[in-house]
Amino acid sequence: MSGARFPGFPEGRQRLTPIPEAFFRELLPAIDDLGELKLSLFTLHALAQQEGTLRFLTRQQLALDSRLMRALAASAEEAQPALDDALARAVARGTLIAASAAGQPTLYFLNSERGRAAAHGLTAGEWSPAPEDLRAPLDLPERPNVYALYEQNFGPLTPMIADHLRDAEQSYPASWIEEAMGIAVANNVRKWSYVQAILNDWQTKGRNEREDLRDAEADRRRYVEGDYADFIDH
Repeated sequence: MSGARFPGFPEGRQRLTPIPEAFFRELLPAIDDLGELKLSLFTLHALAQQEGTLRFLTRQQLALDSRLMRALAASAEEAQPALDDALARAVARGTLIAASAAGQPTLYFLNSERGRAAAHGLTAGEWSPAPEDLRAPLDLPERPNVYALYEQNFGPLTPMIADHLRDAEQSYPASWIEEAMGIAVANNVRKWSYVQAILNDWQTKGRNEREDLRDAEADRRRYVEGDYADFIDH
């Protein structure tokens, strides 16, 4: 077992993803590959977020979703073939339908009555996807994760940085990582090494949770002087 411990489902009203009973009755006992299982659940979720009768996914959309790719493999290089394998398995099993029109990328539909009708209409030339729908990333609600926070505040996510973030997720609470990133941004030191130094310090010396007793100016100086000064460009 790896990764940070799941803190539990939050209280209050939550958005739910409908899963057909046939998935648990027929598919779940038959699926014997973890990647296929993860992809199948993910596509059920992603398609449920769409509106209208023509609901489909492209490989590009799936490959651009960082949560799915991290779920399929530990590295970006391994995730791409893992995605192709999972898609092939899901299509072969009949969970998904793969269909395409001339000159268009393959579209993946849920093997439901609506999905089968949409796939048939596509191959019969009765409709074609708009170019913007093929390029649009999946719009799935999520709390910004450390990967998104890094890209938003520090810069492009390289494979090496992704490995550092993955290691941090396994070693520290998510709230620590987010706060350490916030301190780095506030001090204009947009370096992962600086964030890592803060996390190491908290883990070694303890982290002051008594927010009401902290002096803001003294706290700011703590992260721009002393052991942290080497990370700052003067």
